[in-house]
Amino acid sequence: MSGTVSPPTVKLVGANGQISLGKQYAGRQVLLEEQEPGVWLVRTATVIPDNERWLHTPQAAADLGKALDWAIAHPASDEQADVLMERLHKDS
Repeated sequence: MSGTVSPPTVKLVGANGQISLGKQYAGRQVLLEEQEPGVWLVRTATVIPDNERWLHTPQAAADLGKALDWAIAHPASDEQADVLMERLHKDS
């Protein structure tokens, strides 16, 4: 983990209770931990929504790897498009 340590800076908490961390952090999610009254630790974080957590399991990664391997071995083609369109037209 690389990073630069900068000297402490003074920030003013506005009337609305907000502080600005700088434009380089705009739109980022952060973890805010109050370690003791008046002492906060702010860390950038990537948060995974609960309904997407399954995508980060080893099984999902393995399944995705198999799907990608299949897609590489079977490139998309319009070769059979006319046959498919005719079959779909008949089924409708």
